[in-house]
Amino acid sequence: MAADGLLHVELVAPDRTVWSGQADMVIARTIEGDVGVLRGHAPLLSLLTDAVVEISTPDAGVVVAVVDGGFISVANDRVSILSDHAQLPEEIDVDKARSELEEARGLMGANDDAERRLRRAEARIRAVEKSS
Repeated sequence: MAADGLLHVELVAPDRTVWSGQADMVIARTIEGDVGVLRGHAPLLSLLTDAVVEISTPDAGVVVAVVDGGFISVANDRVSILSDHAQLPEEIDVDKARSELEEARGLMGANDDAERRLRRAEARIRAVEKSS
């Protein structure tokens, strides 16, 4: 169990730990919808979609990150978020994300990958906007 009635959260990509620390709450988007995790949450293992993850910290701050799919695991007040690719807002090139968004919109219907590219670009832009 996490100390002081808090969650212990780890946001991990294959090449690094993106963020690790204590939190009051985590909000993530799974394939079944948004999930909010507080202390005492029932065990959970679910697939994530390309979306923004919000981590509320004890100092009333919010850590915002974007994940390209992955998994969320919750057990014993520990939350593990594992993604092939995860970024914090300060790591995102907003101009590039906007360009990718426009490109994906132009490709809609042309190939199966366009919708996923669109979701990823939108998530990156939302992450930056939420952190501003």
